[in-house]
This record gives sequence, C-alpha cells and structure tokens, in this order.
Amino acid sequence: MSKNHHWMQDCVADSSRVIGTLSDQLEHIAAICETVTSALLGGKKLLTAGNGGSAAAALHLAEELTGRYSRPDRRALPAMCLAADGTALTCIANDWDFGSVFSRQVEAFAQSGDVLVVFSSSGNSANLIRACEVMRQRGGKTIGLLGKGGGKALSHCDQALVVNSQRTAAIQEAHEVVLHLMLEYLEKYCD
Repeated sequence: MSKNHHWMQDCVADSSRVIGTLSDQLEHIAAICETVTSALLGGKKLLTAGNGGSAAAALHLAEELTGRYSRPDRRALPAMCLAADGTALTCIANDWDFGSVFSRQVEAFAQSGDVLVVFSSSGNSANLIRACEVMRQRGGKTIGLLGKGGGKALSHCDQALVVNSQRTAAIQEAHEVVLHLMLEYLEKYCD
C-alpha cells in the first residue's frame, strides 16, 4: 500500500471502531426502536430533521417508511422529513430566521403522540433544538441521534443515542446503522 493511502486505512479503522461501539448501546437503540414502532403502529406520524449530511439521513429514514425498506408487503407509514421541502425552508428562513425552519413545520404538522427524530453530529444545531422544544409543547416525543457528547440538544430529547466519536463522518455512518436498525425492528412488527 502506498504511504499516501495510510490515512484511508485509518479512516476505515476508525469508522469500524465507532460502529462497533453501538453494540454497547443496544438497550438505548432498542428503546428508540420501540418508541418509533409504537407511535407508527398506533396511528401517529414520524417527523425527521437534520442539517447537511444529517438532513440526508433524516430524509433516508422518512422515505423508507413511506416507501419500503425490505418488505414489499408492508403498508406505507406516515413519515415526513422537515428538511425536504426547499420552498418551506427558504420561506421560513427568509420570513423569520434559519433557526425556525424546523420548529415552524413542527408547529404546523405535529400532533400529540407524534415523534420527532433529529440527526445531528454535533448536537448543537439551534434549529433542531427549537424543533424539539416545539415538539414537546405539542405533546410529542423527541429522539436525538447525536454525536460529540450530545451537545445542547441532548437535554431537549426524550431519548437519545450519542455516538462515541468526535469525527463527523464516523458519527454519520453510525447514525445510518441505527436508522437501519430502526427500520429492521419496525418491519418485524408491522403488518
């Protein structure tokens, strides 16, 4: 292997290590899976949000629920990514501020018993924290898939999984594993 490629090996090794630490948090992951599954099977909806790469994870989770993950016979489930509508995001950011882009949508769409899942590698995104605050006011539950110690968002989440890493890429990779576990769990119990 070329000396110039050792950094790649280091990144792969770190990502593998970080994903491996999820085994130590299986109880937390199972509790999150149960919350999401109970809400969706109980007729409630799931809202998701994130910024940048975390917005992509939020969209991934929502689309797998309305579409399908692995079971073609599973019914569509009500899920919406709050980062998906560019017109809503730019309208709200322009008329209020970027910190309101998710909370305004939570105010519009969330009902008691719904669940908001936020993805944040830092846990410090003001727009996600505000969305969690509004979700609680609406009587919903908040779940954070976080990293870097959980950040300020940790105290605004009813349940949280904090990935044990400071490297954004590894945190986002671990979040993908967790969202796939959420889908696997749900599809075991969904008709």
